[in-house]
Amino acid sequence: MNNDNTLSFSDIIKNSVLDQFSNNLSISSIIITLLIAFFAGLFIYILYKRIFSGVLYSKSFNVSLVGMTVVTAMVILAVNSNLILSLGMVGALSIVRFRTPIKDPTDLIFLFWSAASGIVIGAGFYTLALIGSIIIGLVMFVFVKSASFETPYLMVVHCQNTESEESVYENLKKQVKRFNVKQKTVTADNIEMTVELRLSKDEPQFVNKITELPGVKHAVLISYSGDYVSQ
Repeated sequence: MNNDNTLSFSDIIKNSVLDQFSNNLSISSIIITLLIAFFAGLFIYILYKRIFSGVLYSKSFNVSLVGMTVVTAMVILAVNSNLILSLGMVGALSIVRFRTPIKDPTDLIFLFWSAASGIVIGAGFYTLALIGSIIIGLVMFVFVKSASFETPYLMVVHCQNTESEESVYENLKKQVKRFNVKQKTVTADNIEMTVELRLSKDEPQFVNKITELPGVKHAVLISYSGDYVSQ
């Protein structure tokens, strides 16, 4: 004879899983969670705008960081409240594809930061979100902002002979922090050099002095991202 008070193994597993989900979400908890997510996204928005060091600042991308934080927190709230809904969202979100190209790897960090903040806040770990955002913000500010002070440049110089080439080297040693020859092409009446360098000053006025050297035909200074491909 079976005892009605005896639970089967499947009932134990079912109860232990369902106990982790609560179908009731109070209005206050929803508002508090979404507000915290908004302020976390706003912090990311301000920091991204403050340390951006690219050429074209995209306000729409920055605003999307705030939206991603809030939306992710809302999704996690729904997932935590209902087991069936959580399984459905896993299937629905698995078919979503984001095809927007990310030009700067730093932007990818901010995207993951926004999504992770939304997940943590939606799960109710407000302290973790606060401490994590502060630490990540400090790391990004220190490394990205300090790196922006030393923008790499490429300088293309055309010289007539070896003597003018040596004079270019001597001037570079005096006026820039460091330089490295990336490419050198020698023809009968021309020596073309592509030099990567870091400036000692903010204004690249030294290139004017390079062009005034005897035997230097012309010089071109180009700011670049740090990746160089020789053609």
